[in-house]
Amino acid sequence: MTVLLEVKDLCRHFGGLHAVSELSFTVGANELVGLIGPNGAGKSTIFNLINGVLRPDRGRVVFRGFDITGQPPHRVVRHGIARTHQIVQPLADMTVLENCTVSACFGAENLPLGRAREVACDVLALVGLEDRGEVPAGQLTIACKKRLELARALCARPALLLLDEVLAGLNPTEVEHMIGVIRDIHKRGVAILMIEHLMQAIMNLSHRVVVLNYGKKLAEGTPTEVVNDAGVITAYLGDTTIVQKAVRGSSAGSDM
Repeated sequence: MTVLLEVKDLCRHFGGLHAVSELSFTVGANELVGLIGPNGAGKSTIFNLINGVLRPDRGRVVFRGFDITGQPPHRVVRHGIARTHQIVQPLADMTVLENCTVSACFGAENLPLGRAREVACDVLALVGLEDRGEVPAGQLTIACKKRLELARALCARPALLLLDEVLAGLNPTEVEHMIGVIRDIHKRGVAILMIEHLMQAIMNLSHRVVVLNYGKKLAEGTPTEVVNDAGVITAYLGDTTIVQKAVRGSSAGSDM
């Protein structure tokens, strides 16, 4: 497997709080890796360190063989990394299509306006927003804003997509639809690093799962290995019923 992203001994402190401590993991080309852990485990901080919102105190972020540690987000996206945010942040006064067009213009391929609009239209069809292109983004429902957040990231034409709880706040039907969209994105050759609290979803989708606790890596392995890890059960999963459900759901992850 070709390594696309390599996080090496990453550390980030906020005063006396060790948000991320000596963390190392990889994401391979065409791989989907889940990143899980309790609230406050450091998951979103890791995304911020990867895409340049934060600089690490120590360690390196290597993407496609290039050290991108501490580069600002506008440069990171040009390397081919895009992300969604847990709290959606659309350009509320612009239309859905305009939101996506902007992302395509300033993404990895720096597309001209005409081509950017074509890419935006294609991506909106992929996420199921093709009929909302002229709607101001601020008027969308939460579920549609989640789709738009995903679409904007995709319009940057990433090789690696960072998904920060794209399923949060969705009802079961919306979750099912979004899981299908994520599968379609992955089938198109985009590697994915995904933070998610819905255990059945993350275990169903992921090839590998990295488990964090207090900023450190607690475990790493296949979904089945992770949900049967005694340390993970104690620190995070807790309820054996949740574990059993996650194990049953994880069997579909190998089909990706």
